Amino acid sequence: MAVLSAEELHAALAIRDLADPGQGPHAIQLIVDSLRTALAQAWPYTEIWTRRDHPVVPLADNYDNLGYAAGAVTREARYTRYASADQVLRSHTSAMIPPALRELARSDSSDVLMVCAGICYRRDSVDWQHTGTPHQLDLWRISRNVVLGEAELEELIARVVETVLPGRTYRPIPAVHPYTTHGRQIDVLLDDQWIEIGECGVAAPPVLRRAGLDESWTGLAMGPGLDRLLMLRKGIRDIRLLRSTDPRVADQLLDLSPYKPVSAMPAVRRDLSVVVGPDVDVSAEVLGDRVRDALGTDADAAESVEVRSETPYDELPEAARERLQLTPGQRNVLIRLVLRPIDRTLTDAQANELRDRVYTALHEGPVLELIAG
Repeated sequence: MAVLSAEELHAALAIRDLADPGQGPHAIQLIVDSLRTALAQAWPYTEIWTRRDHPVVPLADNYDNLGYAAGAVTREARYTRYASADQVLRSHTSAMIPPALRELARSDSSDVLMVCAGICYRRDSVDWQHTGTPHQLDLWRISRNVVLGEAELEELIARVVETVLPGRTYRPIPAVHPYTTHGRQIDVLLDDQWIEIGECGVAAPPVLRRAGLDESWTGLAMGPGLDRLLMLRKGIRDIRLLRSTDPRVADQLLDLSPYKPVSAMPAVRRDLSVVVGPDVDVSAEVLGDRVRDALGTDADAAESVEVRSETPYDELPEAARERLQLTPGQRNVLIRLVLRPIDRTLTDAQANELRDRVYTALHEGPVLELIAG
């Protein structure tokens, strides 16, 4: 099992949590506040519990106590960042729910809305709507006075969308999650594209029982993505802007009014031809994570990363095999890297240096094609 080094863990924890008021104001917090207020008005006799737990959580609360199977692929170190053998950087704010449920089981409360917001840590692709450090909100209503089922779930979906994205077209579609029954994925229409904003369902009974809540308890579970909600609300088409320190951008991220674009930096495209082994994963999520690692403090310069083609050894022309010195079983992967920092313009020399860092991290062949000099 790969465990984060002390330096890696420190770097991860140093990233600002935009959902935390203690780290400065941000419009993401206004999304959370608006939903908490709307649900408090809809459920006036429901207690509101707001949690803000440390992002290093027990492995059991991130997975086992939410119903994830012992062999679930998401547990692997390539997807989960392990702080130790039994602790991880939470991959979702749902990791705050099991301790909240255990607290509820020990309390005298009987109808509670749990509001859990914060930064999460994942492998993810590099594009306009994905990041390796997204912000999520978990909204779980747990009650032993009111039976909560599919009808109440549909009402919750409608209320959440109408509160944050009034008038927008949305669709709940069936989805499977280990911690819910009657699961749904919530999509919102943006132009001609459906954008996922979260997932939800009826709280799975085994999750409640494991926390000490008996059969008299039912619940609703919802986990919307805060970055997506804010971007859709304000009309932002680049998730990196949410962390911009450019005053022209940052000042607009203190309210929920429509975003007014500022002059964009020019994009620089670099196409990479790399050699990888037969078992190397070049999925968007894994590739995105490796590119961010390669760029380090310059990771924000990557606007998108896309695999254009994959060609196995047997399908390559002999001349290409010789040039790249491929061995049987290896693949030639063509990757398009688009660089566009949100706060500066890259020179060709700077773009080439960043390109070479990505290339060196991904390429496994003996022939290096570096261009920075």
